[in-house]
Amino acid sequence: MKVIVVGAGVVGTMHAWHAVERGHEVVHIEREAEARGASLRNFGQIWVSGRAGGEELDTALRARELWEGIGARVPGLGFRAIGSLTPVRSELELAVAEAAAARPDAAARGYKLLTAAEARAVNPALRGDFEAALWCERDAAVEPRLAQLALREALLATGKYTFLPHREVRDVVGENSVRDDRGEVHTGDAVVLCTGAWLSGLVREVAGEIPVRRVRLQMMQTEPLGEPLTTSVADADSFRYYPAYASPALDALNEGQAQDPTAAAHKMQLLMVQRLDGGLTIGDTHEYEHPFAFDTLEDPYEHLTRVVESFLGRPLPKIKRRWAGVYAQCVDTGRVVHRQRVRDGVWLVTGPGGRGMTCSPAIAETTANELGW
Repeated sequence: MKVIVVGAGVVGTMHAWHAVERGHEVVHIEREAEARGASLRNFGQIWVSGRAGGEELDTALRARELWEGIGARVPGLGFRAIGSLTPVRSELELAVAEAAAARPDAAARGYKLLTAAEARAVNPALRGDFEAALWCERDAAVEPRLAQLALREALLATGKYTFLPHREVRDVVGENSVRDDRGEVHTGDAVVLCTGAWLSGLVREVAGEIPVRRVRLQMMQTEPLGEPLTTSVADADSFRYYPAYASPALDALNEGQAQDPTAAAHKMQLLMVQRLDGGLTIGDTHEYEHPFAFDTLEDPYEHLTRVVESFLGRPLPKIKRRWAGVYAQCVDTGRVVHRQRVRDGVWLVTGPGGRGMTCSPAIAETTANELGW
């Protein structure tokens, strides 16, 4: 079988990975030299902790298993089973953490409520003041700026994979075929369009209006911290954002403890991961209304800096880079991703939202199973 994959972000690359793993030939088409979108502009978190129970959690847990296996074979991914800590500071925040730790699926997530001393034993860099922390053992991390490159190198070594950069697919022509902007037609036994946040042009022509929206975020990265940050770190605003924390305790938090005005205005949470070079990736904001701003705003960065420094009990290293990104999010909360047959032999897979880096191996595996690869 020959599979044509369009889009070299993490979702497209994982589709190529599964096809090659099953013995098929892959032609992988990317409109730029390499992916430059949300697949690079994220935390690199394999984030199990906040996922909704049911299909979303099952997908994340399967993806976590797949990431670990792939990471053992492709060390360049930088896979680390580091877990995460969410420190809490008030009784209302603590109640949400306690409710999460009491969930029926808490063991599957690796949830455990830790005292402040226990949390500092797990992550000694957390020298600031907090009362307790929610530990999630199943969370992990990879290097987002390196992952697709490392996977592609491994795929090229198989002899079953061809990468065609600088080609934008313009048309779906007949069954199982696409034409690129050089006029070349690529035909296989299946075509998978993994177009990320590119939802206009070809996608609109072949799929019409789909239940997927674009979301913009701001993030930043520091110079090396100078010491290990042994886990990912979130703040209690993540309770307001992720569906796993929905509970009467969360309702009480929302009613009884106002979110910081800057965080509320920009729909923020703190997530923080240490990169292999020692720097910290820190974010993020959420913007849903179009047209998106073309610039980045300083207030969210100042808020994140204050929160991080309060947990670390020390000043942040110098900010090395700031960026904005846009990802595609399926608005049907009952689905992990939007998967649609748009022509005979041609499938569109998009809209994983903030779950893309986490869930992409399992999303691609499901596509491969459903298409009978």
